Amino acid sequence: MKNTSLKKKLQNKELTIGSWITIGHPAIPEILANAGFEWLVIDIEHTTIDFSMVQSLITSIQSKGMAALVRVSKNEEVVIKRVLDAGADGIIVPMVCNVQDARNAVSYAKYPPEGTRGVGLARAQNYGFGFNSYKQWIKKHLVVIAQIEHYEGINNLNEIIETEGIDGTIIGPYDLSGSLGFPGEYDKENVKDLLEKFKQICKTKKISMGFHVINPQIKKLKEKIDEGYNFLAFSTDFLFMGENAKNEMDKINK
Repeated sequence: MKNTSLKKKLQNKELTIGSWITIGHPAIPEILANAGFEWLVIDIEHTTIDFSMVQSLITSIQSKGMAALVRVSKNEEVVIKRVLDAGADGIIVPMVCNVQDARNAVSYAKYPPEGTRGVGLARAQNYGFGFNSYKQWIKKHLVVIAQIEHYEGINNLNEIIETEGIDGTIIGPYDLSGSLGFPGEYDKENVKDLLEKFKQICKTKKISMGFHVINPQIKKLKEKIDEGYNFLAFSTDFLFMGENAKNEMDKINK
């Protein structure tokens, strides 16, 4: 059953926390479900996860009562159509830098007249038995998130978030700092300035603002909550596993 609450939380700017899947195995979301996440993002931009595994992961996530989002590989019609036809509750679209990027993302995700998405009868449409109900579900519940990860996206943020159909934004911290020539160096003053500008615009426009907190430490997550971020991706599957294993082994090796 598709999740119906995430879009409402975004509209109300309520705090909602999820995580990031990079390992293509359906056991991963089943394990992470025990942590209490409300949604999980399947990353197909920087992983080897293929479309067949995307559908398996979506099914696994939704079976645990979580929303299944996909960070698509690019802002492109076919990839967006395929992950939504597989049953995703929404998409995170990378490198949205201007209003046309935002309009394209929405158009590729929605059927005419709101968009240009082609019609397929796959899992999302209950294999042809639920197309009409799926059309209504899209209008009420489909989530489209613009990932802001370039300084041009910050400079054009007002127009991006005013685009009808954009439900929220999320900062990609590595690429945002990389767009200034300092990948991963979040403490640089010009990176901080961009993030402050992002926060002020989102708060003024009253739109949900997100951040991918890479570090799997609760302190970092709480810092972002205190700053007013409400759509928070907390670390990744491999970092939760790797950091915990390393920390415990370090205790033995001291």
